[in-house]
Amino acid sequence: MTCCNAILPAPMSRRRALQAVALGAGVSLLSMLRPGVAKAGGHTEMLLLTCMDFRLANEIEAYMEARGLRDKYDHVVLAGASLGALNDRFPAWTEVFWQHLDLAIELHEVHRVMVLDHRDCGAYKMILGEASVKDPETELKSHVKQLYALRSAILAKHPHMEVEIGLMALDGAVMQIV
Repeated sequence: MTCCNAILPAPMSRRRALQAVALGAGVSLLSMLRPGVAKAGGHTEMLLLTCMDFRLANEIEAYMEARGLRDKYDHVVLAGASLGALNDRFPAWTEVFWQHLDLAIELHEVHRVMVLDHRDCGAYKMILGEASVKDPETELKSHVKQLYALRSAILAKHPHMEVEIGLMALDGAVMQIV
């Protein structure tokens, strides 16, 4: 007689279970685990563009939730956020941003874009140089200039789009840029 342990797979760690989900029929399993999560088609409120900085992941999520936007936005992450989407040094990033925006419009009927830069951004230092962020006032001007440029580019390509721009401090406070 065969022992049950020889027939049944060994217990999986959480990481291993998530890897299995990602490889197999994960969409249906994940939707059972998180009911109410938006599916591939349909409408969502906006596309959010943020930087990849790990220090602000929780703050970004809290900010979006405080605005009543939990599970109501597509999220694109590029180093430098607005700078990542519009720079000469990494032109592929620009292409990725536009492809994501176009796809979000097509799949999820996105009509708003929020671009959220943050203070003390390493991408700004790397791409624009230390002088662009040498003090808080210069740093603010650098971000505002880049945020305005991206907003203009989005509106030129998609005039119907609403575009919101902001700058997040390291404590999670957001300054809306008008």
